[in-house]
Amino acid sequence: MNTGMNTDMNPAAKPLAVITGASSGIGAATARTLSALGHPLLLLARRVERIEALGLPDTLARSVDVTDAEAVAGAVREAEALYGPADLIVNNAGVMLLGEVSRQPADEWERMFDVNVRGLLHGVRAVLPGMIERGRGTVINVSSVAGRKTYANHTVYSGSKFAVHGMSESLREEVAGHGVRVVTIAPGAVETELLSHTTDEVVKADYQAFKDSIEVLAPEDVAAAIGFAYQQPQRVTLRELVLAATAQVA
Repeated sequence: MNTGMNTDMNPAAKPLAVITGASSGIGAATARTLSALGHPLLLLARRVERIEALGLPDTLARSVDVTDAEAVAGAVREAEALYGPADLIVNNAGVMLLGEVSRQPADEWERMFDVNVRGLLHGVRAVLPGMIERGRGTVINVSSVAGRKTYANHTVYSGSKFAVHGMSESLREEVAGHGVRVVTIAPGAVETELLSHTTDEVVKADYQAFKDSIEVLAPEDVAAAIGFAYQQPQRVTLRELVLAATAQVA
């Protein structure tokens, strides 16, 4: 997978894209989409064997927990030494632990904010100084419809995703003058492993029943939206894309 190609040596080569949470679901689908477009990739996830199984060319796979800022930054430095500067990061890593606040373990709240908020910031910090220096780059933050509106049993998860929306918009204001784009992708229900993290079996069963009642989004649908946003001219920022299954009412 790792060919050692350096984009500085090949002006026609596509720039490096970084994807967190790349071992499954939206992350893996986005990796396939961007690889098909010719981009070398840095793919980060705890389950590195799942990344390697994708078999994508010009790809550096690293087992990294996004809550570890040094590990994220170190992997980015390693990939940039191979492939040139990162022009895109897709902050996709996230956990969804649904439950009622009155009964949900507090460590689940902490895990969601650690991954969904602090982990996202670690990804941003790892690439942003270089993007600002070069005067171009794109930060794509994968949030959720639950970051725009509320749902039962989503209180803390929604809070973490509302934070993603707020941070993304404020970050855009900080970096727009430096030629850096910030995009928020807000999907509705998607057929991924995200629900499996929920430990409340009653809540999990209710949400699964909802998913089974409609044709939810496929990870490839979200990956296509990410690719579409990134392929716009650098002078164009699609600030927020909200997508959901047509049958998803709320």
